[in-house]
Amino acid sequence: MAIAFTFPGQGSQAVGMGKDLAENFAEARAVFEEVDEALGQKLSDIMWNGPEETLTLTANAQPALMAVSVAVMRVLEARGLKLAEKVSYVAGHSLGEYSALCAAGTFSLADTARLLRIRGNAMQAAVPVGEGAMAAIIGLEHGDVEDICREAAAGGVCQIANDNGGGQLVISGAKAPVEKAAALASEKGAKRAIMLPVSAPFHSALMAPAAEAMREALASVQKNDPVVPVVANVRAAPVSDADEIAALLVDQVTGQVRWRETVEWFAANDVTTLYEIGSGKVLTGLARRIDKTVNGVAVNSPADIEAALQTLLG
Repeated sequence: MAIAFTFPGQGSQAVGMGKDLAENFAEARAVFEEVDEALGQKLSDIMWNGPEETLTLTANAQPALMAVSVAVMRVLEARGLKLAEKVSYVAGHSLGEYSALCAAGTFSLADTARLLRIRGNAMQAAVPVGEGAMAAIIGLEHGDVEDICREAAAGGVCQIANDNGGGQLVISGAKAPVEKAAALASEKGAKRAIMLPVSAPFHSALMAPAAEAMREALASVQKNDPVVPVVANVRAAPVSDADEIAALLVDQVTGQVRWRETVEWFAANDVTTLYEIGSGKVLTGLARRIDKTVNGVAVNSPADIEAALQTLLG
């Protein structure tokens, strides 16, 4: 009967996120102030007041989502939660892996904010706008989508970026092959094949320049072994060594977010509840679709925090 904390990724951002935490908890306010200071920018103002298109920029959304997750963590900890005593594992979806690692003590908060700013800028700069694309494929198996990507990739890069479970996969790569793959998926019986309004082909081989930027950034930052193992995106298995974690974070930039397998690993290893720490409820919804035996609980408001503490500290 184990518990894991999961941390959301891009797409979970919303204008106003974290504001109720800052208004209710000094610990949360301190997190937002520290992130603002680390970035030399009033990111909290963009988070709470928008505009949405500015918050959605990769370089802003990534540290902003992390800040909300860590704010929730700091409030839980200030009220008596000890991560290493109550939680067996942490995991995060894409950028959420950094939030998980900050929560588990691998990186400091200021370093995590700076790493995500570097990551966001590097991912945006890796491919000129309009040359890459991503598409969601709904209703086909992983193996089928892999075959489609292989067929479409004759003209360039096309690969699975995210396996989100419940028959939802995201593909990424050069624009023409991804469009071809989306059309092939429809022909082969996908319920839907939707081009996504993204600014770059994340988690594809085209992100290689961003992976190099992260290799450099991660090499120069202080790293500690996490207080609980992190179930890494590209491995879908737990890792506890700080240097190995850093290497996997580099691989993650061009590699697949294996979220379905991550939740399946939790279910197979006696994890009964996944607490989603931070903005939105995306991961809670995915967990429900992947394995009904795993209970998902979203924790992002003051009321959610109180309810979680009652259960966790009982």
